[in-house]
Parts: sequence; C-alpha cells; structure tokens
Amino acid sequence: MGMQLPCKKLSVVVALAGFLLATVFSTGCQSLDSSQPDKKAASAGPSSAASGRLRPGDQVTVAFSGVQQPPDKFEGRVKEDGQIPLPYIGSVPAAGKTTSELESDIKALYVPKFYVRLTVNVNSEARFFTVDGEVRSPSRQVYAGEMSVLRAIASAGGFTDFANKKRVKLIRADGRKPIYVNCIDAQNKPELDLPVYPGDKIIVTRRFW
Repeated sequence: MGMQLPCKKLSVVVALAGFLLATVFSTGCQSLDSSQPDKKAASAGPSSAASGRLRPGDQVTVAFSGVQQPPDKFEGRVKEDGQIPLPYIGSVPAAGKTTSELESDIKALYVPKFYVRLTVNVNSEARFFTVDGEVRSPSRQVYAGEMSVLRAIASAGGFTDFANKKRVKLIRADGRKPIYVNCIDAQNKPELDLPVYPGDKIIVTRRFW
C-alpha cells in the first residue's frame, strides 16, 4: 500500500504536464495563424500603388464636351487631401486613380443628375520634381513613383562636400512656406524623411563652417 501513493502522484504530475504542453502548443499555433493577416496588410501598403496613378501635386486638366453648355474646364493640381474641385459637384477624390478611372467617376457624378449625356476627358502632364543647390548633379527629375527627400537627393548624385545636411529646404508645388528637413536625423528616423510629390523642389543649401 505504501508504494501505490507515490505512483498515483507521479501519474497525476505526468497528466498535468501533458495538459500544459498541449495548451501551450495550441496557443502558439493560434498566435502564428493570427499574425498572417498582419503580414498581408503590410505587403499591401503604398509601395504597391502603380506609378501611373494620380498623386497629390499632379497637374490635371478636366475638359467637358458633348453638350451645349458644358461645365467649365478645370486646370490645377491635385490637392494634398487627394481631391480636385469641379463645378456643381464640389470636391472629387482623384489621388490613387488612373485618368481613365477618374473620367468614369466624374461622368457618373454629372450624368444623369445634371446632364443626359456628357463626355469627360482627363489629362495629366508628365510629373517632375527638382533637386538644386549643393548636390552633385542638380537637375529636374522625372517622378516615376514614391519618392522621399533622401531618395531625391541620391537621384541627383548625393550631397557635395559643402552641403548643409541639417537644413534641406523642401518647397511644395503649391508654393506654401518651405519645410526644412534634417537629413542626418532622417537617415536614422524614416518618419523624418518626408515624401516628395510632383512639382516639389528640393534645395540643399551651403554650409559655412
């Protein structure tokens, strides 16, 4: 009888250990499964957007025809909020769309509410940005996709030996107050490496010490 009690205790301990291992294994599998949607969401970020889609700062022309009194033609840039203002219908989302998609969306807003039929033509000029000042190859660059201040400077050959890397001037296409970027800090903190849009101008000033 004295030998039975330790055996029972041992069997209970083994059973408890098995239960705990099964629980940990199950939880681990669930954690791995739940992480997969996050990976998919991360891969579907802005970098997947096609370069042919409109972006803030793009110069856009919207012309109307096919009716006796068409709306006034719009010529201007896509605002930073991604929209353009049009007669009668107000702001229309444009960023992230191709010119063909934007044509269809605009037509659907006018027809049949304002017109029985209407032809819409959307055109966007070639997109550029400029890098000037203390870079090795100051130039006007074609905007072919996502761009940042550091990438733009690299595309212009990089900084010269006299560049003031701590105070790089970024001038938006709309001519608002310049933004200054500390490119030394931006190398270690990607959030400080501001995006560059079509029509923007980057000026690297000269340091004097």
